[in-house]
Amino acid sequence: MPRFMILVKATADSEAGVLPTEAEFAAMGAFNEELVKAGVMEAGEGLHPSSKGARVHFAGKERRVIDGPFAETKELVAGFWIWKCASLAEAIEWVKKCPNPMRTESDIEIRQIYAAEDFGDALTPELREQEERLRAEVDKQQKR
Repeated sequence: MPRFMILVKATADSEAGVLPTEAEFAAMGAFNEELVKAGVMEAGEGLHPSSKGARVHFAGKERRVIDGPFAETKELVAGFWIWKCASLAEAIEWVKKCPNPMRTESDIEIRQIYAAEDFGDALTPELREQEERLRAEVDKQQKR
């Protein structure tokens, strides 16, 4: 089944570190419970403002660290989910049921996550085995 990353776009409030109210937490908690009961949700988290983050710029062999905050709020992510849905249309229907994650107008972006079969011959049997081994190791570490 396809997996999707659901990206909650940042707003001026989220970038200022404004936290949800108890009522907003309760509404989102109820929505997350629906997702879990439906077998859709794999993960979901909110992110600290970009002022607490950094970017690493790649240019050939050079690496340059750029400390937050970042100016373009509309390009930033304030939180995310990972969902398993049968299709993009199903993911859209779930997002439409979501309480507004912000106090102002907001946007949620939906992006499908690549699966091994999407890469064709570039993902050789050896590379596929490595990928499966790494996923198994991550799962094992998370259960500790």
